[in-house]
Amino acid sequence: MRKAGMYVLLTAIALVFVGPFLILLSAGLKPSSQPVFSFPPDIIPRPPVLDWVKEAWTVIPYPTYLVNSLIYVGVMVPAYVLVSALCAYPLARMSFRGNTLIFLAILSTMFLPGEVMLIPRFLVVSQLGLADTFAGVILPGLLSAFGIFLLRQTFAGVPREIVDAARTDGCHELRIFWHVMLPAARPTLAILGILGFVSVWNSFIWPLVVLKDSAKYPIALGIAYLSGVTGSDVRSQAAGTMISIIPVVVVFMIMQRHVLEGMRGAVKG
Repeated sequence: MRKAGMYVLLTAIALVFVGPFLILLSAGLKPSSQPVFSFPPDIIPRPPVLDWVKEAWTVIPYPTYLVNSLIYVGVMVPAYVLVSALCAYPLARMSFRGNTLIFLAILSTMFLPGEVMLIPRFLVVSQLGLADTFAGVILPGLLSAFGIFLLRQTFAGVPREIVDAARTDGCHELRIFWHVMLPAARPTLAILGILGFVSVWNSFIWPLVVLKDSAKYPIALGIAYLSGVTGSDVRSQAAGTMISIIPVVVVFMIMQRHVLEGMRGAVKG
């Protein structure tokens, strides 16, 4: 009975999280003759149709927005993880004057709302002539205080004996970083990759501020544009949102496997 009660509780919790996605999926597949909102809720399309998916795909340049988001993700996420690791390693494993002060200064930026930095970032990007460009969207997102903090804590937890043994074997700092620290931080790198992917894929405010040409919009801005074009057509908006969620789910499932493998390796070590 205890086990059955636990399953019932976990199922209820899962429905709370999955429920909005099911409603979104239902709205994007319902025919026009079936109401989107009803009480009691009716989430089973009868019959399922792809008309709204086709409309969302064609009424705006949806493929262009998908390609733009893939470009942003493909450049920003690996660079974001690498830059965070390169900044975190000396803060965690090297002794130099001002180490703690620099780390505290970086850490303090985590408490600033992102909106506070919009105007300074836009002024810098404009002065560099990068407004309304892909580089203007990409460059400010390559550094994250959260990523540096997370990796610094991970690097600091690597046993000193392993690093000393690598130095005894003649490894220089860059080789220690690449062959010792990064493999030891695989779970953290995978988590940062997931969080970075979701953040870049869903980025809205900064691209809206820095971009004027709609041909450079990411998918989040494209869905907002779809809402403006279709007006109160909830079905098309739901279908467009549904398409944009698919890459996030796929990437999360792939990266989740790497996180679990890295954790098993850490336990064995």
